[in-house]
Order: sequence, then structure tokens, then C-alpha cells
Amino acid sequence: MDDSSVAKRLVKAVIADFPDHAEGTRPIHTIGIGVKGTFVASEVARSYCIAEHFQGQPVDVTVRFSNGSGSPARHDGWSDVRGMATRFHLKKGQSTDLIAMTLGEFFVRTVDEFFEFTKDAQQTIVAREKPWRKFLDMLQLKPPMPDPPPGKTKSGDAGTLVYANRHRFSQLGVFQAASIGAPVSYVRASYHAVHTFFVTGADGVRRPVRFSWQPVAGVLTTDPKLPPVDNYLKEELAERLKKWPARMMLMMTIGEAGDVLDDPTQHWPARRVRVVMGTLTLTEVPEGDEQVALGERISFNPMLLTDGIEPSGDPILRARKDAYEASSEMRKGAPCPFSRS
Repeated sequence: MDDSSVAKRLVKAVIADFPDHAEGTRPIHTIGIGVKGTFVASEVARSYCIAEHFQGQPVDVTVRFSNGSGSPARHDGWSDVRGMATRFHLKKGQSTDLIAMTLGEFFVRTVDEFFEFTKDAQQTIVAREKPWRKFLDMLQLKPPMPDPPPGKTKSGDAGTLVYANRHRFSQLGVFQAASIGAPVSYVRASYHAVHTFFVTGADGVRRPVRFSWQPVAGVLTTDPKLPPVDNYLKEELAERLKKWPARMMLMMTIGEAGDVLDDPTQHWPARRVRVVMGTLTLTEVPEGDEQVALGERISFNPMLLTDGIEPSGDPILRARKDAYEASSEMRKGAPCPFSRS
């Protein structure tokens, strides 16, 4: 089976998990907002990577923040994975993308496992777990099923937990997703690119790394004891940026011998060296046609790389290249950029 056929199957498998998915929208991370900003690399960044956006000059950036669901219904206050897709606009009309989410690890290691995962993640009717069941879960050292928020009648959470119980490698990502909460703002969350890349420094040394964004204002989630609010993240960010810029630090973790490089479900030890690669300053939420272009029509691709950054052999990272292209074509978004590798 050719890559384009697999890519279309991947997109359709994701869409199948959301019965109310709206045709012509992203299969996942459907609800989002486009933001403009500037990235400036740190003084040490150029030592670790020769990529253009790490040389110290200001680089214009487009960011799309999003909710994780593939449903068109807005439920900002529900516990959900959030996304942060970033495009660095380089010289001569070139660009490079970095796509991250609020999970530190992914659910699966291969394309076949992804298809199996999406089958289990089909939405089913949800109900509050009985208190005795929660207690039994804790006695068995299992995370109790979280109570569904008001208005939530169907969910794929139960199926993903079933999958995690069968597959140990998925447990970290699935359990994190089940308890991740809702951020008070898109810029009060940490975002992780999850895949390993290789960067080449000014000295010619090639290093395995993982990237993440950390909010300068700190991570803060809503109070789970309060009723969730459906619609606040877009408005909160727009109002925030009218008053002052929001800043995110780009962190790069350097892998060491023995670290898994091609499996996004595997966690790297916390003691690994982390380098501040630069600061992203977000300044404006465009409106009207510009918001449509930057928030909806834009097509990101995690394999849109530039000199100095290479992909690892991670099969999920490789599969995302064609899947993102297929998604862009199916929803008639802006042409999806190709990797230069």
C-alpha cells in the first residue's frame, strides 16, 4: 500500500472518532486561533544548532493554538489536550514548523498501533463512576475514571484506557491525557513536540534533541471543582495580548547514550541537559480574513524542517508528514509544505 493511501486512512481513522466532525475542518485540533509574534534565539542557541532561526535575529512567527478534539463544538473548560503549531518565517520565503501539544509523550509507536488505538477510542456513552469503583481502582493502583463534565454524554476516554491496559507503552500518555485539565489560557500551558530530532551545531556536532515550549507566566489550569466554561480561550488570549505581550521559552532537551530516539511514547530522564533556545513573544490576535488565513487555512507539517535540523527515524513522525498533507487536501486548506529532506 502506498504512502498516500496510508495517509488518507490515518486521517479518516481520526475523523471516525468524532461523529459530529464537520466536513472541511481539521480532523483533530479543529477549534483553534491564529496568533502573530516574533522569536529571538538565545545567545547560546547558535552554538547548538546552525538553523537560521537560531542565529539571534528576530524571526516573524505564526502560531495556531488549539483544543485537541475533532469536534466543532467548543468546550474550552473540558479536560483536553491542547496544541501549539508554530511556523518560523525564514528568509527568501522559506519556513520551518514545530508542532507541539500539552502531552509529554504520545500514545503509540507505529502506524499499525495508531489504527488499533483509534478503533478503541470510538466514543461511547459516559457516566460517573460509582464511588466504590473509584476506591477499588485506587486499591489496584489504577487511576480512577474522571467524572465527565456537565453536558458531556459521549467520550473516547473509556476506550483509550482499555487500550492502555493492554499496551504498557501507551499508559503514560493515556493517563496524562485523562487528567490533564483545562488551561486558564493557551499561553499558561507547556507544549511538547514529543518526537526526537537531530540538530547540528556550529562545531559540526550532531545531537539528538526534543523541543518544548514553556510559558514565562507559568502553567495554570482551571479549578476542577468549578463548573467548566465552554467558551473563553480565544477571547482570553485576544484580551491578554491587547494589554501586554505573552512570552514562551523554547527549551531543547539533549539526549544521551541509551535514550530511545525513535519512540514518542518513551520518556527521557529529567536529569538530561536542557538549553534555552530562545523566546517567543506573542503580540497580536488578527481578526477577519487574516484570522481565517492564520488560524484556519494555514497548513503546518512537522517534517517541514530547515538546514541544521533533521528528523529521527520515528515512524509516527515520518507518517505525520503525509497525513498532514492529506488532511490539508481533504479540507481544502492552504497547500501543505513539503519536507526538504
